[in-house]
Amino acid sequence: MANYQPPQRKKSPYLPLGDQQGARFYGKDILSVKQFSRDDLDYIFGVAEEMREMVERIGTFDLLKGKILANLFYEPSTRTSSSFTSAMERLGGSVIPISEVRYSSVAKGESLPDTVRTLECYADVIVIRHPEVGASALAAKYARKPIINAGDGVGEHPTQALLDLFTIYSELGRLDGLTVTMLGDLKYGRTVHSLARLLTLFRVKINYVSPDILRMPQEIIHELKEQGVPQEEFDTLDPVIGQTDVLYVTRVQKERFENQDDYESVKGAFVITPEIMDKAREKMVLMHPLPRVGEISMEVDEDPRAAYFRQMEYGLYVRMALLAMVLGKA
Repeated sequence: MANYQPPQRKKSPYLPLGDQQGARFYGKDILSVKQFSRDDLDYIFGVAEEMREMVERIGTFDLLKGKILANLFYEPSTRTSSSFTSAMERLGGSVIPISEVRYSSVAKGESLPDTVRTLECYADVIVIRHPEVGASALAAKYARKPIINAGDGVGEHPTQALLDLFTIYSELGRLDGLTVTMLGDLKYGRTVHSLARLLTLFRVKINYVSPDILRMPQEIIHELKEQGVPQEEFDTLDPVIGQTDVLYVTRVQKERFENQDDYESVKGAFVITPEIMDKAREKMVLMHPLPRVGEISMEVDEDPRAAYFRQMEYGLYVRMALLAMVLGKA
């Protein structure tokens, strides 16, 4: 096992850029990583760093006391739903949890626009996860209150991409000059779609490692090519593991396959083991949005480069920052 130790927590160089920068987010929707500039990320990460320090010192505070979040989840979720709930409650706010949509009026045939227009009568901000691409944008079209996209089908997952980027910086201390390797289900993995797009704001190289039927969509590769991002595709990890600074693993998502034979043919295509990590750089970071279903051996959990559980904690601080920002309290 490598001797690399994650950096100790320290002050981030990302500092809030003032009231004007924060005001830009007040009342705004968070729908896509495409809406963020590098200055925006500086501001978000600065606020997230402040949130981390506040949680470590006092746990909870009353920044959003009196504010209410509606968690509207049309798909199963453990981490994202719990993360937003914890973020709101640590900020002193309250949460309306709607995680079993089949028990709500949606099961009676209510449309998404009607659902969000109803919920905004009770809540100040709505977080939505939906199986259809573009659902969050549709919700935002009809809502007066801020909508935060918590994943729309195989489209985007912008808050996950933000926390992923914050994880990379917190673990490695930089974002420019890195080689990022994305491995697994790159076709249906909305987390890698959003992260790839967000990485265009930095000087990085991206490797894609996947079975042929799960390759990164060509529209995303073309989009990054136009931004000048160096990219390469592989069907095995061996050629790139030794040059990788960030290895981002995704599970093969059974629920996205129409043909279950296709799923069976690729479900165990890649498994990260201690032997594979022995080939990796001493200073690198292994990430996964979770849940994992066998693609990272539990023996790897003790490797100090394995950051996927720390990644979840970083997500709490980023989502606290986003909630404070869209509600005008950052």
